[in-house]
Amino acid sequence: MSDNVYRTIKVTGSSTESVAEAIRKGVSATASSVENVEWFEVTSIRGHVTDGSVEHFQVTMDIGHQVTEK
Repeated sequence: MSDNVYRTIKVTGSSTESVAEAIRKGVSATASSVENVEWFEVTSIRGHVTDGSVEHFQVTMDIGHQVTEK
């Protein structure tokens, strides 16, 4: 990792399919509106259960994007 400066954004992605898909959705949605997204760190995983079955996976993560000088 080089000598860069990063800002972090807390995001929660969700998916009915998997934890990995929830991560991908959260990162993709963030990258579509924020420039220079470079990394993520999962801070929590949880889900929603209905009638004994997992209905949704929810993944909260810090997403880092590089701050550039103007």
